[in-house]
Amino acid sequence: MKQYEASASIAAPTAAVWNVLLDGPGYATWDSGVERIDGTVESGSKITVHSQVAPGRAFPVKVFIDRAAGVMTWTGGMPLGLFRGVRTFTLTATPGGDTEFSMREVFSGPLLGVIGRSMPDLGPSFTRFAEGLRAAAEACAAAG
Repeated sequence: MKQYEASASIAAPTAAVWNVLLDGPGYATWDSGVERIDGTVESGSKITVHSQVAPGRAFPVKVFIDRAAGVMTWTGGMPLGLFRGVRTFTLTATPGGDTEFSMREVFSGPLLGVIGRSMPDLGPSFTRFAEGLRAAAEACAAAG
């Protein structure tokens, strides 16, 4: 198993953070590390993520959202579970009305050893995503 994590305290309500996370075309406008998303970010949909970390590569993922629980997952990988990645976004409302955000991706499967060696370090990209989301959600909340 290989995993990456990032988090941010966001001075905005969870509704504003969800607005940013569910706006697929908007990812390219804030410092998310995502070049573009093809498809609609909604529960049960399949989207294709084009990342700056892996130019020229596309990552198809299945989206699951449970807004009541404050969780969204993107799941992708190879057939038969040979390689699998699950990215979990978690939003937690604070008593003051702000949001604690965390993102974690876990990679697993029998081919992880081979594929994992060719994967870039996603730590900086995850940190940039969390900080970009913070800035975008706070701007969204300020705009009303």
